[in-house]
Amino acid sequence: MNGETINLSIRMDRALKEQAEGLFAELGMNMTTAFNVFVRQSVRQGKIPFEIALNKPNAETIAAFIEIENMRAEKIPKHSMSVADFVNEMENE
Repeated sequence: MNGETINLSIRMDRALKEQAEGLFAELGMNMTTAFNVFVRQSVRQGKIPFEIALNKPNAETIAAFIEIENMRAEKIPKHSMSVADFVNEMENE
């Protein structure tokens, strides 16, 4: 790096910017420093330095996945239920 700096403008939702500034201030840095940390890590790692994912399941869904995996591994007994019983149980929740 030659030490020459440039100005960079980005557009961002005002509320998001304020939340980010609050977080970065707690971490002892300003928005410019935080953005530079992000860019340096991206260049160093050759990728976005964190996972970007869609549709992350909530805790209830994760628990259901674990239950199914445990049933498949026969760690817990399988529940047998008729369709009518299932519909009845869903309607009563």
